[in-house]
Amino acid sequence: MSTSVGNPPNVSEDRTARPAGRSAQGHARRGLRRFPVPILLLVLLVILVILPMALVVLSSFTSETPRPGNISLRGLTMGNYASLFTAGVGQATINSLLVGLGSSLIALVTGAFLAFITARSDVRARKFLYFVGFLPMLLPSYVGALAWGILGAPNAGLLNTLARDLGFGNVVNIYGLGGLIFVLGLYYAPYAFLLIHSSFSLMNPDLEEAASVHGAPLSQVMRRITFPLATPAILGSLILVFTLTVENFPVSQIIGGAGGVDTLPTYIYRLMNSAPSRGNEAAAVAVCLVLVVLAVTMLQRRMLAKRNFTTVSGKGIKPRKVSLGKFGTPALLLGIVYFVLSAVLPLLALLTVALHDSPYISTLTKMFEPGVLTLSTFVDAFTSDIVLKATANSIIVGICAAIIGTALCFILAYVVNRTKLPGRQLLEYIAMLPLAVPSIVLGLGLLWTWLIMPIPIYGTLALMVIAFTAAQLPQGFRGIAGSILQIDRDLEDSAVMHGANRVRAVSKVTLPLMRVGLTSTFLLLLMLSMRELTVPLFLFTTDTRLLSIVIFDDFDNGVLQRSAAISILYSLVLLVISLLARRFGAKQEA
Repeated sequence: MSTSVGNPPNVSEDRTARPAGRSAQGHARRGLRRFPVPILLLVLLVILVILPMALVVLSSFTSETPRPGNISLRGLTMGNYASLFTAGVGQATINSLLVGLGSSLIALVTGAFLAFITARSDVRARKFLYFVGFLPMLLPSYVGALAWGILGAPNAGLLNTLARDLGFGNVVNIYGLGGLIFVLGLYYAPYAFLLIHSSFSLMNPDLEEAASVHGAPLSQVMRRITFPLATPAILGSLILVFTLTVENFPVSQIIGGAGGVDTLPTYIYRLMNSAPSRGNEAAAVAVCLVLVVLAVTMLQRRMLAKRNFTTVSGKGIKPRKVSLGKFGTPALLLGIVYFVLSAVLPLLALLTVALHDSPYISTLTKMFEPGVLTLSTFVDAFTSDIVLKATANSIIVGICAAIIGTALCFILAYVVNRTKLPGRQLLEYIAMLPLAVPSIVLGLGLLWTWLIMPIPIYGTLALMVIAFTAAQLPQGFRGIAGSILQIDRDLEDSAVMHGANRVRAVSKVTLPLMRVGLTSTFLLLLMLSMRELTVPLFLFTTDTRLLSIVIFDDFDNGVLQRSAAISILYSLVLLVISLLARRFGAKQEA
């Protein structure tokens, strides 16, 4: 009896023990299943972003640069940072600050002016002026710099040639600090334009109308209400352009290099290309450049975070248009002047040199004489083995980087925005980190990373694809994240509730709904890959040259005609890709 009574508790204990064990094991398995995805993504991002930066920092404290079979902490030294106190680095730093401040002011004034007249005024041809505002963004800055080198060279520049034909002396010398500031300001104005135009367009007019009702004149309304409400966008665009221009290499090399003006990026490039290479000193300068850019980027983020001070309109609210009156025609003419300086003159200069039988034109009056104009440069350029191979390389790298980048950014954005997996915030931070790293520094770090990695891809197009994927992570992540946030997750969860697993729900519901956003991001990454020059600067070999590298090398070596011909068709291809991206983006917004 006692035995029969005692057995049930033992049985019940066994039954309760097993579910508890199975439950614990189930929790453990679920925990293990939760961690692999973020861990794998973290490892991938560390290789793409963190390791290159770590090697740059390490090299700045050692006496030898990383290379196959050599990466150690032996030979630690602070001597590399002594180069920061030399006259060369000091002058390059001053030049970088002057270039950043000067070009930022030009870009801000130009962009804010175009943004105001297109978003808030009754100026004629607003759609055309809006197109003018963002058009220079479709032209790579180094192509614009090349064109202005042709236009403003002190002796052989087309503008100086025209001035001499008219009986004047030389009127412009683009090769110098002033020319560098001008060209950078010209081609970075669209960044300010787009940020400020968005602020003006979304501004709630209630405060302005209240001020007008209480008798405030229009000028006071603009000064005390409209522009203060747009201050976060104005200051944010100023700091953004400052950051981009300080870290710009190609324009500084093309315009500043010819005039003996060094900036920090060009100084790093010269150290790496000296004989013997001074890579450790270049790493020390690169670390300081990163710190400057990080400081400015943090300031930018703080200022942009204040955008909640701007009143953003709700549905049905449309900002009123300001009547320009007698200033309408001058405003339109100023917009046309910017269009001529940023697009018309540069493209005409490239076309003139590409069609001329000589890169050096002594007089414009004889340009149209028989036999002077020829298509031979275009024929030679597009039958050249170098150009054909570079074109194929650019297409392969661009498409592969866009596909891989879009897929990786989708996975990252999905984990960050649609899951509660641990470490997702860290993934987002690392994905956005390349925004604060100058391209020339990232390229330097990627060079050393893939020299020491046990995977033999240095000197192959695969390295270019990896480099572009790393450099464009922030742009791709932002684009995909924006699309994911527009789609209600209940649609996906509904498919799961009806029996589909999560992968099937994503592939059948989320991905089709994101088709427009994914296509737009793919085209954006393709365009960025096609126009990138700085990141592959230390990575290319004879077999892996891209079109951007060929254009830069040709100009640097004095092969102006082929460089101009390639630049024209190159810009047309980028224009088509950009318009496609804009079209898909517009569909998405609609």
